[in-house]
Amino acid sequence: MPTPLPKSNPIATIPRPMADQTNDASASAAAPTKISIVIPVYNEEQTIHELVRRVIHAPIFPNIVREIICVDDCCRDGSAAKLDELPALFPGQDFKILHKPVNQGKGAALRDGFKLATGDIVLIQDADLEYDPDDYPKLLLPILEGKADVVFGSRFMSGEPHRVLYYWHSVANRVLTLLSNMCTNLNLTDMEVCYKVFKREVLQQITIKSNRFGFEPEITAKVAKIRPRLRIFEVGVAYYGRSYEEGKKITWKDGIKAILTILRFRFSN
Repeated sequence: MPTPLPKSNPIATIPRPMADQTNDASASAAAPTKISIVIPVYNEEQTIHELVRRVIHAPIFPNIVREIICVDDCCRDGSAAKLDELPALFPGQDFKILHKPVNQGKGAALRDGFKLATGDIVLIQDADLEYDPDDYPKLLLPILEGKADVVFGSRFMSGEPHRVLYYWHSVANRVLTLLSNMCTNLNLTDMEVCYKVFKREVLQQITIKSNRFGFEPEITAKVAKIRPRLRIFEVGVAYYGRSYEEGKKITWKDGIKAILTILRFRFSN
């Protein structure tokens, strides 16, 4: 199981208020920003407790509260029981845990998780340990400063640690991103990245149809289509990828489906 190396936290200052926010300190204290962290879970009994611990203890800005939404996609291992243990393991943390009766895939799990989200900002977090919650501050900052409506992470533009794994996977990711950019007229470097952060009102304008890994190209296409045009930012993130022996699930078949999804949502919703 890959274990992230410690790294410095990019919190230097409290973000400036957005233009439509009050400068009244008492009003600000009375209305903290809520972050809904949506975690789709499928057969991750070995990592889910540690992942949630890192999510809870991740550095984050003052006056922000976390809502953690875990969606059990009909796991076949012990993940469901591990999820039910979370409220007792982390008392005081706001959890919403949904157990799906049928396995439908990552996209369907996120779609169900988004429906439960009540936060001002929604952040997607995978249940394995490939992505580091210590990156939350840099992912949230463009939205908190009022500069962005959507933030994508990127494994290809950061100086953060990256585990060296599959060459052809990195080629496939870059090709899919290139094709997506050609269809959306965006200039992303990593469309397939897990870390995507949205103002909740952005997600409320989108209906997700892809049930599985087609979620990534679909959400990218639909974000690009919204008018007035959304402000989309990209920030570099660390990546501690897993091998297939360690539980990696995505295969070449998902790459073919991603191409079809990119083309589908280029011409339809």
